[in-house]
Amino acid sequence: MLSKLLITALVIFIAYLVVRFRHQESQLNESDGLSSKMHLRLQGMQGALKAGAYALIGLLIIGSLLHLYQSWERKQDIVNVQVVNPYTGQVQRYQTRRGDLQGRIFRTLDGRTIRIADMERLVIEELP
Repeated sequence: MLSKLLITALVIFIAYLVVRFRHQESQLNESDGLSSKMHLRLQGMQGALKAGAYALIGLLIIGSLLHLYQSWERKQDIVNVQVVNPYTGQVQRYQTRRGDLQGRIFRTLDGRTIRIADMERLVIEELP
């Protein structure tokens, strides 16, 4: 949560700098009395600001891709599932991928689709 707030604050700060530098550049163009040294300095700041913005965008894209990969990888984890009948106490064991487990329905590693009755209990064990 804190990282989201910091990224938002950083984007707002960069937008503020862009607006401020553009305003200063327009004032430079209006007044011919300012030195070319000041104009070069302003262009250098704009170049650095552009590079920083592109770096931030690249960092956000890399972070998003990393998050998507980690989510996909987690869904591929294999978990043990036990279905317990409350009346008989009988336990049936299955193995499934985390991504194939959806509520009371899951697909086992060997391709069977299992639907659990409302009265049955589902126990999920993660493999190390």
